[in-house]
Amino acid sequence: MITDTLPTTLTNAATPTPTTQAISSDFETFLRMLTVQLENQDPLNPVESSDYAVQLATFSGVEQQVLTNDLLKSLSSQMGLSGLGALAPWVGQDVRVAAPAAFAGSPVTLAPAPDATADRAEIVVRDGAGVEVGRFALPLDARSIDWAGTTADGVPLPNGTYSFNQISYRGETVLSDRAVERYARVTEVQAQGGQNLLILPGGIAVAASSVTALRDGG
Repeated sequence: MITDTLPTTLTNAATPTPTTQAISSDFETFLRMLTVQLENQDPLNPVESSDYAVQLATFSGVEQQVLTNDLLKSLSSQMGLSGLGALAPWVGQDVRVAAPAAFAGSPVTLAPAPDATADRAEIVVRDGAGVEVGRFALPLDARSIDWAGTTADGVPLPNGTYSFNQISYRGETVLSDRAVERYARVTEVQAQGGQNLLILPGGIAVAASSVTALRDGG
């Protein structure tokens, strides 16, 4: 059994990576080009040896850069997996984040924070296409408010994705206009594009770095 296994192990260990194969192929091409250059140079005006040294140094620098980039990608991937491990306990927990909500009939709990110097505030509701579908007054002391999924006239809205903005006023002056935070249950964590994402109900993805609070989802 040892005799059968050993050659396979050695063969796999010696198999070059695609990057190594590409660099080796490029270097062979570079040597062939250099050879052709030597064969066809003007005997009365030969290329200085220092020029060849510069070309070799340039190729070596490019080779090292390629290997460094591959190493950084590998480290980034490993760090991303490590980050996912750290975020795994968040699955099933509620996070507070400024993100759209997937409405499916149940009230959506919002966590507004009107400007401290405002004398009035309101919340604007928009559908998935960005069209305003509702607007209602926001008590300045409200720290939690439920949106029932209706227009200002009480007309039920269809299931779908809705976003919320809070606008704070002082007189007729707009002090701030920003997305309202809300609590949502984390259903999954993913690594995409070099960052760790939290997946919320409805498939809504938010960056883990945008979370401002975490609470027990029980």
